[in-house]
Amino acid sequence: MKSIGFIGLGTMGEPMAANLLRKGYSVFVYNRTPGKADPLVELGADTAATPLEVAKRADVIITMISNDQAIEEVYFGAEGILKELKPGTTIIDSSTISPTLAKKLAAEVADRFCDFIDAPVTGSKPAAIDGTLLFMAGGDKTTIMEHQDILLAMGREIIYMGESGSGATAKLAHNTIVGINAAGLIEGMAIAAKSGIDGSSFLRVVQSGGAASKQADLKGQKIIDGDYSVQFSLALMLKDLRLSSVLTDALGVSTPMLEAAKSLFQLGQSAGYGESDLAALAHIYENWIGKKIGEPVAPVVTDKKSAERRKKTRLPLDIPLKMSIYQWTGGGGFTGQSVNGSLRDLSEDGIQIESDFPLEKDMFIVIHFLQESELPPMTAKIIRIERHNGAFKYGCMLTALPLYQRLQLQEYIATQSE
Repeated sequence: MKSIGFIGLGTMGEPMAANLLRKGYSVFVYNRTPGKADPLVELGADTAATPLEVAKRADVIITMISNDQAIEEVYFGAEGILKELKPGTTIIDSSTISPTLAKKLAAEVADRFCDFIDAPVTGSKPAAIDGTLLFMAGGDKTTIMEHQDILLAMGREIIYMGESGSGATAKLAHNTIVGINAAGLIEGMAIAAKSGIDGSSFLRVVQSGGAASKQADLKGQKIIDGDYSVQFSLALMLKDLRLSSVLTDALGVSTPMLEAAKSLFQLGQSAGYGESDLAALAHIYENWIGKKIGEPVAPVVTDKKSAERRKKTRLPLDIPLKMSIYQWTGGGGFTGQSVNGSLRDLSEDGIQIESDFPLEKDMFIVIHFLQESELPPMTAKIIRIERHNGAFKYGCMLTALPLYQRLQLQEYIATQSE
């Protein structure tokens, strides 16, 4: 039986190595963070001090590393495995890395008369623990089949993708779908929560209908419970979406949903949720809707007086602003002017502005806040008009407003309301 060196004992690597030990393989392990190997040592693993030591001792080396930069260090560093790789060694990389790097590693390994397989996995932490991962493998097909026993000690299936780099490409395409599905699930649950629908009841609908998905099964209850213990971290999801974005740019593929999902996970990372499970993206939506997605549904208030009291406790805003008004003239040009107004209310889909200046429905305006706000100009369309005490209240729908600018607007309003 071949000796196996396992490098990278994170969320996925540790249970993968544990399954190899349980299947009787001789495994020695290396991890950059001390102490991660202790549970595996109890199962019978030996430890290595450096990746180079792994290269000197192993017949097969498996790497499960978090990103391209860390992979470069493990392979090409001063104590990297390529410094002294025994001819005939097989390296299996199960990390999620760029296809370009996977091809580079395959070429470097081949120059040393060794074999390289890029075999990333799908299944996240529960599948790594259960040994039910699916490997999407790129490289020489014969070499992959020769090592199927090792792979199937950690997983349930191997799907051959093609030449070197094909496994890495398939993984990025797959995780693009995962990121979009996860964002869609959270967005739908936020809509239901804001509408007063019980989260558990809505999740049952999702899992029973056309919106059913692996993400709903894995993340739905975690979102309701507010349990963001890591199965697959938000930071790693963002890393994969960024890699996919680079790949699709190189391929010339338009990916608007990928870019939207990437922007959402960037918000999650910026808000400090990178080390939580990717389901922690729900925090961003909870901030927008003003409640927890799993919050118990309050009883419906039927008493009109109680409802009126609640309505009156909402203090109106009075934030000064200016509006640029542009009107087309008969000669094909346009005229413009600037008028004063004030922001009176903010909702999920727009804002309410009050002004003495008469405007028309469906007119577009450009809103300018005070310079101290550091907010950019915002374009809005007037969709409602109310006359009140000689002034006009305009319901305006914000158009083409990026998510980060909406957050800036909310933060500015919060500071002015204190």
